[in-house]
Amino acid sequence: MTQATPPVNSSTNGAALPPPAEPPSPAPAPTVAPAPTAPAPTVAAQEPLSAQVAAHLSENVAAALSYLFGWVSGLLLLLVDKRPFVRYHATQSVMVFGILSLLLLIFGDFFLGTFLPQAGGALLLLRRSVELVWLVAAVVLMLKASSGERYRVPLVAPHADRASETKG
Repeated sequence: MTQATPPVNSSTNGAALPPPAEPPSPAPAPTVAPAPTAPAPTVAAQEPLSAQVAAHLSENVAAALSYLFGWVSGLLLLLVDKRPFVRYHATQSVMVFGILSLLLLIFGDFFLGTFLPQAGGALLLLRRSVELVWLVAAVVLMLKASSGERYRVPLVAPHADRASETKG
């Protein structure tokens, strides 16, 4: 019985190689005094989002912004801002542009264009007229809101009045 011996590192000429060197240990880092930091704001002192919006935007600007991106911006401001003038215009924006969005969907190729392909020209004309009404309504309502006027769209204004009433 013979015992196995560990292999010896050798070069091509048969001489033994020295064992590999250990990596040098890193030098200790110099001690530096920590930089002074500002105290973190307390979480309890933060204002609600509606107060932050009211602090940064005047009522006229917020009301005009509710018409900027159609019903989406109206819905956002309706959920965030609690001032009655802004809520009135945000509700009016959601109602007016929501109805116009539905009309665009109905007159578009996806809905009526699928069921009435022969009426493509008339549907295109109706769709373009709804798009024009959208653009004119957005500009007029933004200008009215930015001037501080509570402009009333005939069929939508009663709903906007109810939404702008303060609750409790």
